[in-house]
Amino acid sequence: MHRRELIKAGLSLPVAAWAAGGAWPAAFAQAAAAGSVQAFDAGTVPALARALAAKPYRAPATELPAGLGQVDYDRWRDIRFDPAQAVWKNDGLPFQLQLFHRAFLFKQRVELNLVEAGRAAPLRYRSGLFDFGKAPRPPEDADLGFAGFRVHAPINRADYFDEVCAFLGASYFRAVARDLLYGLSARGLALNTGADGNEEFPAFVAFWIERPAKSARSIVVHALLDSPSTAGAMRFVITPGVDTTFDTTLRLYPRAALDRAGIAPLTSMYHFDDTDRRGVDDFRPAVHDSDGLALFNGAGEQIWRPLHNPKHLQESAFQDRRPRAFGLMQRKRAFADYADSEAHYERRPSLWVEPLGDWGEGAVHLIEIPTGDEYHDNIVAFWRPRAPLAAGREHRFDYRLHWCATHAWKPQLATVSRTRIGAANAGAGNGARLIVLDIDGGRLPQLAADAQLRAVVWAAAGQVANATARRIDGGKTWRLSFELNPGDARAIELRAVMEDASGPVSETWLYRWTA
Repeated sequence: MHRRELIKAGLSLPVAAWAAGGAWPAAFAQAAAAGSVQAFDAGTVPALARALAAKPYRAPATELPAGLGQVDYDRWRDIRFDPAQAVWKNDGLPFQLQLFHRAFLFKQRVELNLVEAGRAAPLRYRSGLFDFGKAPRPPEDADLGFAGFRVHAPINRADYFDEVCAFLGASYFRAVARDLLYGLSARGLALNTGADGNEEFPAFVAFWIERPAKSARSIVVHALLDSPSTAGAMRFVITPGVDTTFDTTLRLYPRAALDRAGIAPLTSMYHFDDTDRRGVDDFRPAVHDSDGLALFNGAGEQIWRPLHNPKHLQESAFQDRRPRAFGLMQRKRAFADYADSEAHYERRPSLWVEPLGDWGEGAVHLIEIPTGDEYHDNIVAFWRPRAPLAAGREHRFDYRLHWCATHAWKPQLATVSRTRIGAANAGAGNGARLIVLDIDGGRLPQLAADAQLRAVVWAAAGQVANATARRIDGGKTWRLSFELNPGDARAIELRAVMEDASGPVSETWLYRWTA
């Protein structure tokens, strides 16, 4: 899975502008003459997905002209969309669109359509929309279509249209919030992830983007999803801001029963941090897009599970019923946490999934894949329903994605800001580890100077000793620490929380220690 640090190129334009003689009037007239302007409403894409699921799967077109189909990453980056031709560029609207060219890893043709006043018209490809640099230029009459698109809006400054989100590659998409940079990605659907190497990658094969009103705070995007096992329809209401939110509806129409479906999948990168520095020869203290999995389960428990770069692929499942939220978060927010003046990992977004409605029984799955670099995504998290999704019927999941710097769940609870693991004192036993958690916020600043807190620690194997909780850093931060003697165990599930007489003061920390 390649990290989406890739490119910036693109385009598109509105039905009303065309019809009114604005941008691309000839293109609209051509579409109308060909009968390709179609009625569109909220039921259009679900109906298309249902009909698609009733037919055998057909892979999307990937053929490209000679030369263009063989370009490498650098040549593909040479293909840049002309921003002067952005959709709605001169219409005084709060959003603009730019398009991605097909090539390199993104050869699949994706159909793009614009919607206005109940009508949808396709966006027509023209090579003149792009500067090809050193990449081969296709013929002017080529009908290549596009690889995807990105949305621009004034998110940081009122006078500049920043890139807010991009849909590119399979069913991947990603977004930023104010003052943040691209980092982790979301996907429309994950199938058989982490199972046996036979992962299936559903793809967005068509989009419909609604023309926003001049006063709109949001833009609406519809997507048609397809793969050998299922077809689906998605609708996104995208609202940029301090937090950028995607109000999301997913409808699936399986061709076959889906027993390993991943709903609201998140994909990120974790290379190393305080717990993973063995064998790391790097001047930076940490390298990751996300440092932990956050869970707010149906019982109301707030959980933090730090990420790990394991020696072997490992999968964890957190059983739940009616989950309230989960996400891959980036908690460290200081430049000194990473000391990387190019990647600026301190500005990567967290992504918080908030189910809307009852998702029933299932589990949040976390998959951690070994990696030796920062260029490949190696972390996946998603919700898997307990019961398989049956073929021949509709399955609906509604949720809200929060792309954000931080997210408050239970503000009265302190959160774990750092997890450190190292060798324990010699007296703790051969191979014993010292585990140290720094905990901040919540009710901690309001505690009396003589407050006493308990460190409650549990281990599935081995022995725990000397569990303590005490103030550090002038009283702003508390430290929970304990020694773990693993004995012969090769993997141990750990759990820790700080409590006072009234109950938990901190969130619950979970971790899988491996030898």
